[in-house]
Amino acid sequence: MRASLIQIAVDPDEPVASRRARVAELVRAERGAADLVVLPELWPMGAFAYESFAAESEPLRGPTYDAMAAAARDAGVWLHAGSIVEAAEGALYNTSLVISPSGDLAASYRKIHRFGFDKGEAVMMAAGEKLVTFTAPELTFGVGTCYDLRFPELFRGLVDAGAEAFVVPAGWPARRRAHWTLLARARAVENQAYMLACGTAGTHAGVEQAGHSIVVDPWGEVLAEAGPGEEILRVELDAERVTTTREQFPALKDRVL
Repeated sequence: MRASLIQIAVDPDEPVASRRARVAELVRAERGAADLVVLPELWPMGAFAYESFAAESEPLRGPTYDAMAAAARDAGVWLHAGSIVEAAEGALYNTSLVISPSGDLAASYRKIHRFGFDKGEAVMMAAGEKLVTFTAPELTFGVGTCYDLRFPELFRGLVDAGAEAFVVPAGWPARRRAHWTLLARARAVENQAYMLACGTAGTHAGVEQAGHSIVVDPWGEVLAEAGPGEEILRVELDAERVTTTREQFPALKDRVL
């Protein structure tokens, strides 16, 4: 299957509504080029724009979902629409949306590991509790978000739930970019799964973003890596690559813990 990762540049001077419209057109432009399109974490307002979280929060099927559902339907693609600040049950969540080619909500994932060390997201948002997978043509994908990448237990759980690939949208800081690419490759290698890690470019609330979205195959080979600016990565994923890697080097069968 063909996948496109859209590494969006978040400019604080660009209104959220304008960015939604712009990103929707970027998704539509992938019609015929991709089966799956992936967007970054909290791209509507920026992952570090904490002061905007409450004001820009929305229901699960709010303005971002409506715009992205229409774009996915027009493009005929599966769309991991990155994440939004979801307002629900009297709390805020960092919630990822997965939309089918018909424009229906196929899955949603509330970020389990919240970043901030008792500040920012860690205190402003509630934690998710459920592992989430979805099956697009040929592959079953496990979903994580940004800081989740540092917690290998989550990805082991997703493998146990049938994941053959991972999608991780992020707003990762530039000063820790080396960790971003290292951890993306590690999660792919240890789980013998594809890793599609899509980050943002630009600067959020004074925090420069790493960019460098990356796609890694089940053997740990980097199939594509972006630079620091807005960019689209296009790759082909082969479901058989997961099967043969796990058969030829059956390390997952030797798990004890």
